Amino acid sequence: MAEENITRIMQEGKEFILIGTAHVSKDSAEQVKQVIEQENPDAVCIELDKQRYASIMDGQKWKDMDIFNVIKEKKASLLLMNLAISSFQKRMAKQFGIEAGQEMIQGIASAKETGAQLVLADRNIQITFARIWGGVGFKGKMMLLAQVFSGIFTKETITEEDLEKMKSQDSIETILNEFSQSFPRLKTPLIDERDQYLAQKIKTAPGQKVVAVLGAAHVPGITKEIKKDHDLTALTKVPPKSKWPKIVGWSIPILIIALIAYTFFANPSAGWQQTISWLLWNGSFSALGVAIAFGHPLTILTAFIAAPITSLNPLIAAGWFAGIVQAFIKRPHVSDFEQLSDDVFTVKGFWRNKVTRVLLIVVLANLGSTLGTVIAGTDIVRLFFNNL
Repeated sequence: MAEENITRIMQEGKEFILIGTAHVSKDSAEQVKQVIEQENPDAVCIELDKQRYASIMDGQKWKDMDIFNVIKEKKASLLLMNLAISSFQKRMAKQFGIEAGQEMIQGIASAKETGAQLVLADRNIQITFARIWGGVGFKGKMMLLAQVFSGIFTKETITEEDLEKMKSQDSIETILNEFSQSFPRLKTPLIDERDQYLAQKIKTAPGQKVVAVLGAAHVPGITKEIKKDHDLTALTKVPPKSKWPKIVGWSIPILIIALIAYTFFANPSAGWQQTISWLLWNGSFSALGVAIAFGHPLTILTAFIAAPITSLNPLIAAGWFAGIVQAFIKRPHVSDFEQLSDDVFTVKGFWRNKVTRVLLIVVLANLGSTLGTVIAGTDIVRLFFNNL
């Protein structure tokens, strides 16, 4: 059996066999099957958490999703980001005629066939996102969003040779070093902490021989971290939300209202100018966001009316109202949920599918309202100082 992409570690009487894979490589899936059958391990660890495992095992889960609940629970942006992240990987998988994550599916099947205990070794994806989002700062969030959504628009294709290079540990080390320089605060929760979590789960897996199916990016880190002990409780702790966003969120509308009120007192005409500026800039940019997402005319009107009001209350958002109206008028059907995994392959699909269109409307309406708030706020401050 070829040892390429396989790392063997002997520690405290146990043998750990790490298989470094590319998540869209047919060869990786075949190698996983071969290694597990020949090694006959006591346990098979896979780089999945319970949530992603359930998603793989239940391919019809989209049919049960309630788009109204997604909006109400403020998960539209998270779901859209998840879909965008999977878009590029799914396109590559389709290019090679396999399922994304086929090596994990193979690991699950082979563990069952050989009687090995299956261990879901990765950290909960929502905890990882929470720790990423809470630690990268505003600039990091903007860079991350730009990188994620650029994956939707890219037409990049790769060869099988490129995939094999992706599994090379030397190449992975180089990529991670570049990644660390571009996103130094992102690498810790996304790569380093998960290396530690995965290493601890692998180390404590039952039996004397353990096979671990991993993305190649994690193999170098796990090889180092498996020699140490790690506190899983600390690694799964969601960081407390900073009070500053809430303070800023309430301070801005209070300041805006105070400036308009004072200007009305000093110069009613200028006060009306401020009010009109607030209504037009907020409403217009939020409505424009909905229009870009090809929202229904009533949805566009809803965003226009809601944005100037919701911008004065951090607890509500224009996108929520626009999304609910769009979902009510153009309610997604079962077929839209069934086609979701195919439609995320393309930009056209994102806009065509009724599910992703609602999500785009929520996000773009909120972004438009935010931009309108900045522009209108600047104009209100200008008029305030002109009338001192």
